[in-house]
Amino acid sequence: MFYHAKELQFNARVSAPDPRFARILLEQFGGQNGELKAAMQYFTQAFPLKQPFPDKYDLLMDIATEEFSHLEIVGATIQMLLKGVNGELKQASEQDEINTLLDGKAAKEGYIHEAMINPHFYAVSGGAPTLTDSNGIPWTAAYVNANGEPTVDMRSNMAAESRAKITYEYLLKYTDDPYVRETLRFLMTREVAHYQMFEAALNTIQPNFPPGVLQTDPRYSNTYFNMSSGPTVRGPWNEGLSSQLGEQWQYVENPLETVIATEGLTKVEPTGTERTDSSVKKADKALGKLRSEEIKSALPKGATQWSDY
Repeated sequence: MFYHAKELQFNARVSAPDPRFARILLEQFGGQNGELKAAMQYFTQAFPLKQPFPDKYDLLMDIATEEFSHLEIVGATIQMLLKGVNGELKQASEQDEINTLLDGKAAKEGYIHEAMINPHFYAVSGGAPTLTDSNGIPWTAAYVNANGEPTVDMRSNMAAESRAKITYEYLLKYTDDPYVRETLRFLMTREVAHYQMFEAALNTIQPNFPPGVLQTDPRYSNTYFNMSSGPTVRGPWNEGLSSQLGEQWQYVENPLETVIATEGLTKVEPTGTERTDSSVKKADKALGKLRSEEIKSALPKGATQWSDY
C-alpha cells in the first residue's frame, strides 16, 4: 500500500524561473540514471526476495519508496523552474505576456532553440515535467536492471547510486540558484547514503563472491592479457594477489602466442591458485544447495498470502 503525504520529503525551493535548467534537470526525472529508474529498479528487485530474504525486501521497498519521493522533489523543482511558462502558453493572442518573459528577440530565439532541442516542455506538455531525459528521449524500462539474484542486484544498485550521484554533481555546475543547489545537494547526499545501505546489505550475504552461485574456472580467473601494444603497465589489477579470490595474477605479455600454444586456451592448467576443477565443482554444489534451501525453507506450506494482517 502506498500512501501519499502532500508534504515533500525535502522542501524544494526556487529563487526564480529558469526554463533552461529545468530542461537539464529532466535528466533526473526521466533519464537513464534518474529517480524513476531507481524507484522502478528497486521496486522490481524486491519481489523475489520477499520470502527468502525478507530483510532485503524491506530495504528495497523502503529505498524504492524514497526514490519515488525524490522523483516528486525533482518534478516539483522542474515545475517551479518553469513558473509562468504554462500560463503564458495558454494565451490565445500572438502578442501575449510570454514576449515579456522572453525579453526581446534574442531571448525569444534562444527560447525557440531550446524548444527545438527538447520540444516536450513547450510544444507537447505545455510547460510541465515529462518522463523524458534532457533531450526529450522517453523513459524506458530498459533502464531497469533486475536479475533476481541479490548478490548481483545489490552490486547493480551500488553502481546505479554512483551514476546518479555523479549526475547531480554535474548538474550543480549548471545552476547558481542557492535554493536549487540546496535541493540537489540533498538528493546527491541520499545517493551516497543508499550506496552504503546496499553495500551493507550485500555484505550480510555470505559468501557473495563471485556474484551468483557458480564459481569461476581456475584456469582463467587470475589471468591478465596484455591486449595493447606499447609500454607495459602494471598495477594491483594485474600483479600481486586478486582482491577477492586471493589468487596470484598471471600476466600474459603476448596473448597471441599463448592462445596459439594452448590451442585457444583449451590446454591450460591452473597457475597461481589453490583452486582446482574438483574444488570448484564441490563449491558449486554446496552453494547451490545452500541458496536453494534458503528459498525453499522460506516458502509457506499450503495456501500462500503476501501479507499478514
